[in-house]
Amino acid sequence: MKAVRLIAALACAVVIAALFIIGPNRSWAAVPEANIDHWQVMWIPDGERPGVSPPEGGEWIDAQAGSSLVDLPADAQGAWIRLQVPPTDGWQRPGLLVRRLYGLELAAFREGDLLFESKRDFDFHLNRLLLPLGSYDRASNIDVRILTTGTRAGFITNARVGEFAPLEESYIRRELPDLMLGGSISFLALIMLICSSYLNRRQRSSWISLCLIALTIGTLISVYSPMLYIYYKSYANLFLSLFDLSMFVLFPALSYYVDEVLGNRFRFFTRFRKWQAGFSVFCFLAFVAYKATNERYYDLYYLLTNPILGSLILVQLLIIAVLSVINALRKNRDAIILSASLFLLALSGATDLILYYSSGKSYILFLWKIGVVLLIVGLVIILARRISADYRMLLSYSKRLELFNHRLERTEKLKIISDLAASVAHEVRNPLQVTRGFLQLLAGRGDNESKKHFNIAVSELDRASGIITDFLTFAKPELETVSPLNLAEELAQLEVIIAPHAAMHGGRLQINADSGLTVIGSSSKFKQALINLLKNSIEAFKEDGYIEINAYEEDGEATIWIKDNGEGMDEAQIAKLGVPYFSTKSKGTGLGTMVTFRIIEVMKGTIEFKSRKGQGTEVLIRLPLAGEAAGEETAAAGVLPNNLDV
Repeated sequence: MKAVRLIAALACAVVIAALFIIGPNRSWAAVPEANIDHWQVMWIPDGERPGVSPPEGGEWIDAQAGSSLVDLPADAQGAWIRLQVPPTDGWQRPGLLVRRLYGLELAAFREGDLLFESKRDFDFHLNRLLLPLGSYDRASNIDVRILTTGTRAGFITNARVGEFAPLEESYIRRELPDLMLGGSISFLALIMLICSSYLNRRQRSSWISLCLIALTIGTLISVYSPMLYIYYKSYANLFLSLFDLSMFVLFPALSYYVDEVLGNRFRFFTRFRKWQAGFSVFCFLAFVAYKATNERYYDLYYLLTNPILGSLILVQLLIIAVLSVINALRKNRDAIILSASLFLLALSGATDLILYYSSGKSYILFLWKIGVVLLIVGLVIILARRISADYRMLLSYSKRLELFNHRLERTEKLKIISDLAASVAHEVRNPLQVTRGFLQLLAGRGDNESKKHFNIAVSELDRASGIITDFLTFAKPELETVSPLNLAEELAQLEVIIAPHAAMHGGRLQINADSGLTVIGSSSKFKQALINLLKNSIEAFKEDGYIEINAYEEDGEATIWIKDNGEGMDEAQIAKLGVPYFSTKSKGTGLGTMVTFRIIEVMKGTIEFKSRKGQGTEVLIRLPLAGEAAGEETAAAGVLPNNLDV
């Protein structure tokens, strides 16, 4: 129930503040505000029971905005501050505002009359003084009594005198950005935390740690604002508890996230973050005990959560910075982003501290919040990069799995065809040859009309024999004798064979081969594989067809690149190349391409097709050079396996 009320209170504060921001401008008295940047300070000794006015004969010390006195002497419990306020009869409802000060108990008096009083039963020393003033026609002194249990008491900012309502509105306008910033970060962190259920287990851990970092940082920014403690005093102890709990969660979550970013490569840091998480759990248990005993053991709790925890945080940030720089020097992009984010956070924090101490501790720290936001942005970018990399890896695995399944399916089909072809080819080939011989014998005895039919029958038997030969070559792509093949010479011989065929179809053939490229294989089988490919290209010619062949060395392999300007193929057709009985030609069987795949495979090479419909086809054949393949080939007694199952 308390949490619901707290959320409602925060929402109400944001709405009211938003109305102040976007609401219409109101007209007030024409008298401008008066700034008071000089005052006097008198320390209140320990043990003294201060009254309604400073003691006579006390020592007053001059102070001013920008170098105000806030550090208490060792024997002081607070301070009197005397302000000289100008006449206030020019305002309808005059008031005085000190936007930031240190102190727990505040009381303001004019000539012994109490104007304002505020007491706190919680230890949050940042405070504000906003008190109504009467209408005075002359200048008067206002004495402000500040009591505290801490080490600081006094004004941080100057005092302003003017209309009461605009002063309060200006205060809300100045304090609202902290609440809106912290609330926005926490809200986004909660949304991200809810969305974590959609991630896989590996991504979820980093995502949740980042959510905890953002949630705790947003909480710290919000509950550090004095505005909550002024307008919602009944929830002050809850705000302070949230501050402590956020500190316990933030830094272990940050260590875990950084360790994940760095890939858990530094074991000592992994052990450190686990030890730090254990210490945070111990601090949480100490917090529970501290609250359960009605805050009786404050000194012990303060020791755990301030000097010890603070020192541990400094060590942690130093280690993270060093590890980030080490990984950044190794050109780890995530580490570079992390290093840059930490550097900006450190720069903003250091600038804040320099300005704070150079101003006599009157400067209000705010640059660190910008650094924190930049750190969160950097962490989000790192996480987004990791998720994107995981997604790309998943796509890569998916494509590889699809390719593997395709190859497995093709392998199974080819195995069946291989076994069937090996058994059928030998059984069918001999009867065909006998039948062919008898047909030729009968053709020599018949008339001219019968010879024509006999010749057609013999031609068809020859075609059937050629198909069976292709089956047999596919089933047993044995290379009878292997030897070093000079690609330039092999391609020159191939040009003599294929160029006339290309010319008959209105095309041309161009071959460029680097000298000195040598592979291991059978010259006849190698030519057969290339002839099958080139015949397909020639039969796909359009007007002014051409085929270009280039042979060169790339990445330690002999590469043969074949390109034509034929009809081309789509992706579905490319995926089916080498599958039994698939052909892009109306009368094709697909056996030629199957045989080509098998021959290149037996030569320890790879073949890849690239094509687009209407834009021709590219074929890329890669074969191991003789220097790398010769050892394996000669070790096999100069002969490749007689039957290679894919």
